Amino acid sequence: MESSYLLILAVLIGCLATTVPVFMALFFTGLVGLTYLLGIDPQIVIEVLYRSMDKFALIVVLFFVLCGNIMTTGSIVEKLIKTANVMVGFLPGGLAMAGILACGFFGAISGSTVATVVAIGGFMIPALMENGYEERFSVGLMTTAPILGIIIPPSIAMILYAMVTNDSVEALFLTGFIPGILIMAAMSLYAYVVCRSRGYATQPKPSFSEVVTTVKEGIWALLLPVLIFGGIYSGLFTANEAAVVACFYAFFVEIVIHRDMRLRDMKKVIVSSAVTSATLLVIVAGASVFGEYLTFEQIPDKIANAVVGNIQSPWVFLLAVNILLLVIGMFMDIISATLILTPIFLPLLAKFGIDSMHFGLLMTINLGIGYCTPPLGVSLYITGATVNRDLLYVSRAVLPFLVIQILLLLLFTYWSDLILLLPRLIYGYGG
Repeated sequence: MESSYLLILAVLIGCLATTVPVFMALFFTGLVGLTYLLGIDPQIVIEVLYRSMDKFALIVVLFFVLCGNIMTTGSIVEKLIKTANVMVGFLPGGLAMAGILACGFFGAISGSTVATVVAIGGFMIPALMENGYEERFSVGLMTTAPILGIIIPPSIAMILYAMVTNDSVEALFLTGFIPGILIMAAMSLYAYVVCRSRGYATQPKPSFSEVVTTVKEGIWALLLPVLIFGGIYSGLFTANEAAVVACFYAFFVEIVIHRDMRLRDMKKVIVSSAVTSATLLVIVAGASVFGEYLTFEQIPDKIANAVVGNIQSPWVFLLAVNILLLVIGMFMDIISATLILTPIFLPLLAKFGIDSMHFGLLMTINLGIGYCTPPLGVSLYITGATVNRDLLYVSRAVLPFLVIQILLLLLFTYWSDLILLLPRLIYGYGG
């Protein structure tokens, strides 16, 4: 039995080490385990692939991807940034704060960290440097702030977590609001202190008429997250329906009101979204096959029993899990990690009395930080390409911001009532 586990581990590591795509590595490893080691009919694998795709919850992921692409093609992103800048740009470090705030706005629509890095970081890093901000500070800030894309709802990672655990997506979304706001506040405070101490130039305070004009120009963009969350939590529509409504709204605003998109642009946006969505779906499929092997071998239960036998304290367990997830996030994307690890950790939560939605938020933040940690942190490569810098330079630039996020992660880890406050207030969630 031990040799079979070692074989599976060797196959998985070997595939990843030889740059085989993650979804193929997971699929091939699961296939070897199910058919070669367990002797299961290969037809079962086909059924697993079908079941993994035949889930209504995946619809919301596809439409939020489309919504994010619509916004980056049109001018909604630009108007969100301008609105954020007019609100805080006149303060010391105000332009940096505007970038953080814009990440929060965009995250409240797109649900993706990568989309937020591309859309906001690609615009803000040159703007910060043109206004006298140090390159390293600008890169570090706009590499790490986009983690808000998966913390502030909607969040693609949370949707997939809820799909595995059967938690309410709407209630799980609520766990991200307070952490997202606190991360924004802490990073903004750091930007304020650093920029004031370094004497970075501040922008002129806008007049009341300038504020009104900018907000009026951006009002249609600002109403998009209001529409999404207002519709969901008023009961007007579900999270799945909200994603569809958001797409139609974004299309209408960009084509009819802003007129920064044309009907002929729709084909390009839809095809690009389809490619991105297909990439996510094949990862889901590959992870499902690997997860099926883990289930047949009862590996999650064996791990749970081993952990419970060696760790008795929930505090120690959560600390160990945080460290483990931070390490895993350095080597695995959040989608694959969420789908593979959630079934492993789920049996442990009940044994330690840990709420599954609280844990879902912690997993999202931990793996989100992985976007900013080498060697496989996607955000590092995106911002590095923006300023033509190598991985080492960007990795050093993000360090102070990662310290802030990890300290807040510890706060969220051991103060579950803070995370579950909104689900309890709105849904009467009992935890």
